[in-house]
Amino acid sequence: MLIQLPYPSRPKSKHIGLVGLLALFVLLGFMLSFSRVEDSNGKSSLLAPVMEEAQKGELSLLTYNVAGLPQLISSAETPRASSIREIGKQLNRFDLVNVQEDFNYNRQLYADNVHPYRTETMGGVPFGDGLSTLSKYPILKTERIAWEDCSGADCFTPKGFSYQRIQLAKDVFIDVYNVHATAQDNPEAVAARRKNILQLTKYIQEKSASQAILVMGDFNAHYAFSEDKLHDFQEQLGLSDSWVLLQNKGILPKHIKDFKALHALEVTEHCESIDKIFFRNSSHLQFQPSEYKIERDLFSTPEGTPLSDHCAVSMKMAWELL
Repeated sequence: MLIQLPYPSRPKSKHIGLVGLLALFVLLGFMLSFSRVEDSNGKSSLLAPVMEEAQKGELSLLTYNVAGLPQLISSAETPRASSIREIGKQLNRFDLVNVQEDFNYNRQLYADNVHPYRTETMGGVPFGDGLSTLSKYPILKTERIAWEDCSGADCFTPKGFSYQRIQLAKDVFIDVYNVHATAQDNPEAVAARRKNILQLTKYIQEKSASQAILVMGDFNAHYAFSEDKLHDFQEQLGLSDSWVLLQNKGILPKHIKDFKALHALEVTEHCESIDKIFFRNSSHLQFQPSEYKIERDLFSTPEGTPLSDHCAVSMKMAWELL
């Protein structure tokens, strides 16, 4: 996690003792404005400033597979380094962002990005999982979990999902999951993806029981494809699908025999995407989604070429304490 902490510069005058003492008092005062929380290893650390009280607020969300594989093997049409740098800049418009395939260009992604809280990269292929979360709100905890099952090229990296505990206001917390499930539709990949979703379901049930949650990412899955069993995932966790609610009149798509998916870049607001935003209320916190959008124009070159091989999906929502 990258936290922007101002460290006092080293004094150069002969009055080093007095300057150093004053700097120490300033630093101590600054540190006292921060709260101590436990990190993912259970250790206490300074992570988040003390937040103001709030009963309600608004969030702008985005999930985006940024196609951050090395240039030679990327399926995106535009140059990766410059495109991902531009993506990082455009992400500034959103409060909370989950990206997938942030492998080899994390430095470019973060170069012009100003989110004060960003997860640290695990590295490029084959070391990283490609999952990054960028937030205007404090990220208190982060955990990364690799899939227990994979298929084909997906086995070359520790793909999986990540968990973030995020603070929206004083005493207001949500659990956020960033997901990248196994791709492809051959029998081995389909079986692995189904096990991915079962693994994610079990983890959320144990980690976030009765919590308000957001689950956003590249599921590589459709309701219409019976073997993906997304209906079961949604039902078992009590999740609401933002696209279903806002664009499909609240109706979950039925299974379609011999279903053939559109290419990820061909989706619109009126058809199901593999890039999804789920949410769940709790007994204390309620979400109210208001807008679902495929951010095609925002993440394209001036000539109209997409900056990735996926479309970015956004949602606006209000939250309120009950």
